[in-house]
Amino acid sequence: MKSKKINISTRKRLEFVDITLQINEFVNDSGIEDGTVLIFTEHTTSGLTINENESGLISDMENILKKLVPEDRYEHDRIDNNADSHLRSLLLEHSLLLPVSDKKLQLGTWQRIFFVELDGPRSRNISVRVI
Repeated sequence: MKSKKINISTRKRLEFVDITLQINEFVNDSGIEDGTVLIFTEHTTSGLTINENESGLISDMENILKKLVPEDRYEHDRIDNNADSHLRSLLLEHSLLLPVSDKKLQLGTWQRIFFVELDGPRSRNISVRVI
């Protein structure tokens, strides 16, 4: 088993960051031939997802999150004005478990791993463990 924390610096309040290369590099360097990789975001106002990295689709995904959970007045906003970020995170995963074979992620042709920032810009950490 090998573990690592990866730091991600985001630039926007809502942002899809493709982390596939970073994860694949760590998987390859781990020396583990076959197994699984666990990816976990350590933040309640972020998420993880797998999808295609195409600019129109990324824009559509950002827009659907905004449409489903608009920036509005929510009870939690009285504390730190980011309730929409917490609520949007309900629609995403906080961890992903993916297969590893021949020291590589086993993803479909168009599949990419995204860290989704919901309350940026910030410096964020994700935990990665290859088993």
